[in-house]
Amino acid sequence: MTASRRDEELLAAARAYVDALVSHDPSGVSLHPDCTRVEFGLKTGRNGPHIARSLARGPQFLVIHRISDFTAIVDGHTVSTRYVVHVRPKALKLGAEVSETFVVDDENRIRAIVARFGLPRRRH
Repeated sequence: MTASRRDEELLAAARAYVDALVSHDPSGVSLHPDCTRVEFGLKTGRNGPHIARSLARGPQFLVIHRISDFTAIVDGHTVSTRYVVHVRPKALKLGAEVSETFVVDDENRIRAIVARFGLPRRRH
């Protein structure tokens, strides 16, 4: 079964965010002004502009140099992703598993992000 055009739009919105984790350029990420980000139940992004600034300059994101093993499932307005973030220093070959859920509105803007991730460990 092929993905619908709407599913592809939702996937693109989520993927733009994940790609910005590596590029540190949030210009391609469509965040609703009231978007929030929650990690392990704690709010780490209070609104769209705050999240965009964090993607561009946040020390927690600047250590990310690569994403691998990206998968995503669309269910309604929700995109559930799983991937591995690879962090600096590159020589240590450290990566952490991430599961992130995005709620995307009818205008393809991310309204909410919920993240969970593991501790970095050596990866080949």
